[in-house]
Amino acid sequence: MIPGILGKKIGMTQIFGEDGDRIPVTVLEAGPCLVLAVKVTGKDGYNAIQVGYDDTKEKRVKKPQREYLKANKLKPKKFVREIRCAEPPEVKTGDEITNRIFQKGDFLDVTGRSKGKGFQGGMKRHGWSGGKQSHGSMSHRVPGSIGASSYPSRVFKGQSMAGHMGSGRTTVQNVEIMDVNTDNSTIAVRGAVPGANGTYLVIRYAKKKSVAPRKEDDGKKGEDGGKEGSEE
Repeated sequence: MIPGILGKKIGMTQIFGEDGDRIPVTVLEAGPCLVLAVKVTGKDGYNAIQVGYDDTKEKRVKKPQREYLKANKLKPKKFVREIRCAEPPEVKTGDEITNRIFQKGDFLDVTGRSKGKGFQGGMKRHGWSGGKQSHGSMSHRVPGSIGASSYPSRVFKGQSMAGHMGSGRTTVQNVEIMDVNTDNSTIAVRGAVPGANGTYLVIRYAKKKSVAPRKEDDGKKGEDGGKEGSEE
């Protein structure tokens, strides 16, 4: 089974369920992705597929990767990532993966870079409750004491402080697919996912949810543009 795909955040909107409830969703462009390499345990020590998303110019790719792509007759891609597999991958180099690997009702883990918020204080960054808001208080939002003099005479590692917030690798787990549109390679997932509009994402099946069995040819296209193994 193909474990996941690469994509891009398009934006948020809303849909309405069968009972009339309003459901906030995020629309993601999921693929198509090109399989650039296949890793197997016997040769590489682990099972994974290296996939690329979003075409780019050859000159923007480093020379070693450029020569590898030329040797395998592959197009250069802007966003390249490895996705681990529990079993040996069922795809080969040059295959194309589309959003057909997903179905409505599946659960996903979505990884991306969160929005950067610059330098922020402890209340916003860590959710401190803050000091008293009474008239005589002079410590509404300040950190206060961060250590002690006699013991431990130092500040413990990991002490929550003010600092740079956001712009880090973030994963949202167990987001449900509400709709799959194969015509324009998009999926709609419930709720929000990391990053601003246009952020590149790694979209994988949720680790904490079971996945229904899939056909081996789901989401995989051959050289003729059709799905491999399909009957004409």
